[in-house]
Amino acid sequence: MKTLAIKLTATAAALAALSFGGYEAARSMAPAHAGMLPALTAPASTTAGVTLPNFRSIVERYGPAVVNISVEGTTKTSARGQSPLGRLDPEDPFYDFFRRFGPQLQVPQGEQITHGLGSGFIISPDGIVLTNAHVVADANHVTVKLTDKREFSAKVIGIDKPTDIAVLRIDAHDLPTVPLGDPASAQVGDWVLAIGSPFGFENSVTAGIVSAKSRSLPDEGYVPFIQTDVAINPGNSGGPLLNLNGEVVGINSQIYSQSGGYQGLSFAIPIDVAAHVKDQLLTHGKVTRGRMGVAIQDVNQALAESFGLDSARGALISSVEADSPAAKAGLEAGDVILKIDGQAVASSAELPPKVAAVAPGKSVKLEVWHKGKTENVTVTVGEQKAAKVASDDEGSADRGRLGVAVRPLSPEEQRQADAKGGLLVLDTSGPAARAGIQRGDVILSVNGRPVTGAEELRKQLSGAGKHIALLIQREDARIFVPIDLG
Repeated sequence: MKTLAIKLTATAAALAALSFGGYEAARSMAPAHAGMLPALTAPASTTAGVTLPNFRSIVERYGPAVVNISVEGTTKTSARGQSPLGRLDPEDPFYDFFRRFGPQLQVPQGEQITHGLGSGFIISPDGIVLTNAHVVADANHVTVKLTDKREFSAKVIGIDKPTDIAVLRIDAHDLPTVPLGDPASAQVGDWVLAIGSPFGFENSVTAGIVSAKSRSLPDEGYVPFIQTDVAINPGNSGGPLLNLNGEVVGINSQIYSQSGGYQGLSFAIPIDVAAHVKDQLLTHGKVTRGRMGVAIQDVNQALAESFGLDSARGALISSVEADSPAAKAGLEAGDVILKIDGQAVASSAELPPKVAAVAPGKSVKLEVWHKGKTENVTVTVGEQKAAKVASDDEGSADRGRLGVAVRPLSPEEQRQADAKGGLLVLDTSGPAARAGIQRGDVILSVNGRPVTGAEELRKQLSGAGKHIALLIQREDARIFVPIDLG
């Protein structure tokens, strides 16, 4: 079975079955409200002569700042195997006909309501919450639940998919917070703990050690991950990774697994990376990154010997983009970048986040191994093409207050439905989808008033309050469906 790095949003269906669905920032960054409470140090306990940390005081103080995040979204569903009048049973003699010729009949795709769960943590008493971008991406509704059972509808301030960071805001004050620490202080072998909602089990605590740092994962070039052996599972995504002082040093994001479940390798986004992204989203509404325009690779022992380096270190430039900042500075393929602004580059994975953290237009000083000797090169950093920043006011096409696409019934369909008028539901989203209205249903009336056309439905909805009762026909049954229009 292929081994994959898996992001950890838990789906509601997976939870029900207990199965798996699934840059260096400025060091002067002040921990959010860390001065409000003294830093904690986990007391030690001795068992059989071995001293182990006790995490109870950390959990008691900072556990209330960890939140449960539930999301609701929509996903497109295939129209194959369906007739214009709804879904057909595979045993139906017309099933194969509509499966094969459905596209020619222009039966539209529908939308299915999806749910997911994740974790997050409060960093500001006025309601700023950090979580993973993949927890809230494409969500129509985001709900944040605190340990005291209060629930808030959250606004998505913005998301940054390259670093998998999202910033939320809830309308509340005087909230508990957790301080941000320095991930550089977390060393391999140090104890760390995670708080989150694996499989929806809220406020679960697991502990382990940092097993490696500055890990590079496929397609995750801007994040030097912290690797741990802390038990992380679907639903933990977006939760904090804390050190023994009770400070957040990372955001739990992914696991490396052959089965979809925890197997001893978990990865967290360093909190300085997250804080850098958070500050840009709150201040500018988007994230900008520096770029030099080079392709790089690791230097192994054989390459080091080939280029005359004393050890396997640095980032080897394999190609330089034309007219890029690197090209203008004179960098060439075969050069090895050893330092950036005085900071050593031990491996190629360390360079992209360091460059990305530089504001476009600023210059950096590189120490480069060039044709057998060390040279200093100054590069004026350009701007990386901006990734899309999603916010909560982005959504699907407007289908009106109800969230349905409809058409009038044909005379033959009216005879089949034994109805005068009526509207066939072609697609659903929003309130209608949440209430269980399906493609193929026939809308007969709104609050007891018959509906004969789409314009009439629109008028009745415009004059309705927050709640309506929709009479629909589904196959041979007629039922009233209560709908909250919001």
